[in-house]
Amino acid sequence: MIEFKTIVSGSLEFGSQKTFEKVFKMYEHRVENYYKADLFVDFEEAFLPDEYMVRIPRTVTVSTNKIWKNTLDLLEYLAQFALAGRIIAWMVKDGVILRESSIEPKCDKVAVQAFLRGRNQLTQGKEEEAISSFDKAIAKYSRHAYAYEKRGYVKLKLEDLEGAESDFNKSNAINPNIPEPYVGLAKLKMIDKDYKSAILHLNSAVKNSIPLMPIYWQARRMRIICHQELKQHAEAIGDLKAFCNRKFSKDDPNYRYNDWAWFNYGKVLLEVGDSQQALEIFNKSVENLEKNKSKIDPEFLVYRGIARKQIGKSGYKKDWTEAAELGSKKASELLQVTE
Repeated sequence: MIEFKTIVSGSLEFGSQKTFEKVFKMYEHRVENYYKADLFVDFEEAFLPDEYMVRIPRTVTVSTNKIWKNTLDLLEYLAQFALAGRIIAWMVKDGVILRESSIEPKCDKVAVQAFLRGRNQLTQGKEEEAISSFDKAIAKYSRHAYAYEKRGYVKLKLEDLEGAESDFNKSNAINPNIPEPYVGLAKLKMIDKDYKSAILHLNSAVKNSIPLMPIYWQARRMRIICHQELKQHAEAIGDLKAFCNRKFSKDDPNYRYNDWAWFNYGKVLLEVGDSQQALEIFNKSVENLEKNKSKIDPEFLVYRGIARKQIGKSGYKKDWTEAAELGSKKASELLQVTE
């Protein structure tokens, strides 16, 4: 029997004692008659009667195909009765995602349908209509953390910064385990150039997500920017190294920042005085660009030349000459100084 690493996290909210008790009885019936012990979630611990919800803290375990199917079937069944929430599960082997499932309410309840409609309107660029839909979802279920979070991002896009901050904070107050509102708050702090506060929010986003989630890497990338703005170059190295070592798929939104990460990794190493490793990183980044047949940014060549010169390596003038031919003013200035 083949076993796989399984990761799961999230919650489903039922909104009332009556619904919660009904769901719990149906859960007991299905476990007794269908699933027995073949589940990778400890549901007895997950049911929270005082909060009318099922909450699954981040759980890493092993499961088989049968256990995976049983657990996902049961979670899908429970989600039919929920007003809000989201549970994400991954099946992983040797670091590769074999299966991924996001479970959320999709029933005909007004709060659920309004939220789903608002999210769909967002994909169509209908921001004002989306806000109205999220308003309706919140009116029907005031503890809809995801509706507050989504509405916050719409308000951020529409430059209603105070409204966005209020919604992100409300989302966090209801469910502090969702990473998205922390990223939203960090964006607001970065707009105000309050990078120290932004880092605190990003730390929370990282803590409440995992490397299998794109938002985890988005938060780490934003944290790099904040450290650089604060001239905290040494503090940025860990995130940059991790980002560069991560192999993003082309459909991952972080994929397009690969070149950015390699370039900034080299720059930060130069800032902390590690010119030798900086040169190795710049060489690697240029190799990646050439391998992918991508256009080489002249700034790569400028800083590689700086690294070469600092450690007494030849070739720096060649780098700067090529960068100058590509339009880099900094390269032209450096060449003039060395003449």
